[in-house]
Amino acid sequence: MKRLRAPGNDGGAAAWQSRAARVRQAFVISVVIPTLDAEKDLVRTLSSLLEATMRGLVRECIVADGGSSDLTIAIAEDAGCEIVRVPPSRGGQLAAGAAAAKGPWLLFLHADTALEPGWDGEAYAFIGEGGTSRAATFRFALDDKRWAARRVEWLTGLRNRVLALPYGDQGLLIAKRHYDQLGGFKPLSAMEDVDFVGRLKRAGGRAGLQRLKARAILNPNRSRPGALKNLARLALYTLGISPERLARM
Repeated sequence: MKRLRAPGNDGGAAAWQSRAARVRQAFVISVVIPTLDAEKDLVRTLSSLLEATMRGLVRECIVADGGSSDLTIAIAEDAGCEIVRVPPSRGGQLAAGAAAAKGPWLLFLHADTALEPGWDGEAYAFIGEGGTSRAATFRFALDDKRWAARRVEWLTGLRNRVLALPYGDQGLLIAKRHYDQLGGFKPLSAMEDVDFVGRLKRAGGRAGLQRLKARAILNPNRSRPGALKNLARLALYTLGISPERLARM
């Protein structure tokens, strides 16, 4: 497996060295990141994985690229990521990255999402608790101090509590075997996360999806639909509007 290149150990990492030596193969995570012209966000996202790499939890990072024309590939290669080239379609990119993964656990992470420090301890505990028939996501957060960002976070939290429906920008940690049993991500242009979470909940109910305390922190400047538009798209998808048509909205 390729491993992310990390800087030299600091004092905080030293306490983990003995624990990292005991991490079994069953605890190894392969990170899958779909990209398309993600040079502005990818360094921040990969940096959030370095501590887990030094501790032996993350052993592989796969960048499934949909045809970037910027420095995305160069950044990923410099970090030691494995590159998988695939036609642009987030669902298809996620599926291709998962197919190339060698680890027993998968962490799907969007290119503009950085996990806050401490996430790896929670992920380790989740795996150790026998989460092989469940999946875990992170708390949604925006790297933005404005009040409007708190409103978006609150609405997202409400959707998670009421509908048990996290989107892909909250990350997804799942055993590869369980992912395969559920049929994996479909090559959809939109709503690939809603489609997969729906199958996940049908298999294990709400108990099959756990939200960790650590935050998945998104770049607020990245162009994305607003909270109300997201809800509208979700409603239309539920009514049978195709993902391809929703992707154009």
